[in-house]
Parts: sequence; structure tokens; C-alpha cells
Amino acid sequence: MIDSLVPFRTATLLALCLIVSGCGGAASDSPATGKVSGIVTLDGEPLSDVVVSFYPQGGGVGQPSMGVTDEEGRYELKYNATTKGAVIGSHKVSVTTPTEAPDPNFKDPIPKKYNSQTELIEEVQAGDNTINLDLTTK
Repeated sequence: MIDSLVPFRTATLLALCLIVSGCGGAASDSPATGKVSGIVTLDGEPLSDVVVSFYPQGGGVGQPSMGVTDEEGRYELKYNATTKGAVIGSHKVSVTTPTEAPDPNFKDPIPKKYNSQTELIEEVQAGDNTINLDLTTK
């Protein structure tokens, strides 16, 4: 588990940049993935412009998958520049508000139990997966 929010944000933003910039293996080099999409809400309201990250668990093969929500809270994960989805299997899931630079005074409106100290675990299966993340502040 990540102990500090700043390194977590930095790692998340770096990984997102790598995905967007096209780094990563070709689809034939990728492990088996399932497509993943859904809606993220906080206390019933859609969360826009947050990063959704799926981290493979259990010694599985593969890198994290990430997506960014739109104004309606919808996201779709990308494994790399050419592959949508996430590695099949169990994942730790985090939802975080990206910042342009580390700010020790930044207070993420998303509770830590969903990002730096995430308790979210989701299973990705082959095919299409709809994984809605209904977060609460309580």
C-alpha cells in the first residue's frame, strides 16, 4: 500500500503520461485483458476529471491500467496506447484527483480509502466489464 499521497500522485501521473504517449508493448506482447468501463460517483454525483487506476494483484503479470472520467463520470481503461482494458484478474482500484504539481496543502475531495489508502478491489474478466464505482464520503 502506498504510504504517501504525493508519490502516489506522481506515479499515477507518470503512468498516465506513459499510456497517453504510446509507451508500452504492442498488443501481441500484452497479457490477456478484458475491456473495463463504468461510472464513478461520489455521494451519488458523477465525478469528472479524476483518474481511475487498476493495479493487478496476486503476483499477476501486467502493468496498471488507467482512465480519466468525463463530465458524466464515465471512464474507460487503457492498458497501453493500443490496448483498451485491464489484465484479467483481481485489481486494487484507486480514484484520485490529479494535480499539476505536488502540493502538500492539497486536500483531495475523494477519501483516502479510495486513493492513497484504497480499499477497493475489483475483478476483471475476459470480455466486457462494467465496473461502476459508487464512492461515499461517509
